[in-house]
Amino acid sequence: MSDFLEFDGVDDAEIRRQKAKAREMRKTRWWQQKTSAGKCWYCGRKTAFKDLTMDHLVPLARGGKSTRENIVPSCKSCNTIKKSMLPLEWQEYLERKK
Repeated sequence: MSDFLEFDGVDDAEIRRQKAKAREMRKTRWWQQKTSAGKCWYCGRKTAFKDLTMDHLVPLARGGKSTRENIVPSCKSCNTIKKSMLPLEWQEYLERKK
């Protein structure tokens, strides 16, 4: 287990449980509706359905859960850049980028 995970008090078993829950949510009508617009939650760009990923606003490694309130569709580019940033950290990143 990494020091980062230990610091945040999130163990690997919990992360595995939350990832499994997210995989199940991906199969639901809720997720189909959430992604039907083909729009990235972060950058707003139109993205092909197959290129949308499921992103946790509060990352699992930071204590986030796989709930409807914490999951958004994201393009692969934004998801890769965001990594384990919290929403406030993501906003700060965007401000620095301007």
